[in-house]
Amino acid sequence: MKKYKKAQEEMVGFALIMIIVAVILLVLLSLSLRDSGQEVESYEVGSFIQAFLQYTSDCRDDSEYLDVKNMISDCDRGRICLDGRSSCEVLNSTLREIVEEGWKVGADRPVVGYELIILSNGGEIFFIAEGNVTRNQEGSMQSFAKRGSNFEVFFTAYY
Repeated sequence: MKKYKKAQEEMVGFALIMIIVAVILLVLLSLSLRDSGQEVESYEVGSFIQAFLQYTSDCRDDSEYLDVKNMISDCDRGRICLDGRSSCEVLNSTLREIVEEGWKVGADRPVVGYELIILSNGGEIFFIAEGNVTRNQEGSMQSFAKRGSNFEVFFTAYY
């Protein structure tokens, strides 16, 4: 009877050791996966630019609500929305809202800073930056022509 009891104790001990080893491996695996997700991918930045250029604002001209791409052009030309606000004012508030919501910045977050620059025929018409600039970065650029002007949109995320 003593032999069987001793064997049972050894089996329970072995099972406890296996459970402890499995928990340690799971913790190490989760930490290694979490660290690899800290980088920003280039497709994320490019997709972000494409998406916000299509975003419809609350600025309306004679016929429709303007998307960001049209607002950039209207801001460059100094146009006014139907409700009396400057298209540059609406562009500024819309882009700040989109970027702040889409790219949360902080030391405990994957993104520690960003810059958004919009140029019209080489001259800057919009600039927003937040957080820290680091050597680790992903950026993208989108250019388009609208109403005789050439526009370039640059977005850089720092991680």
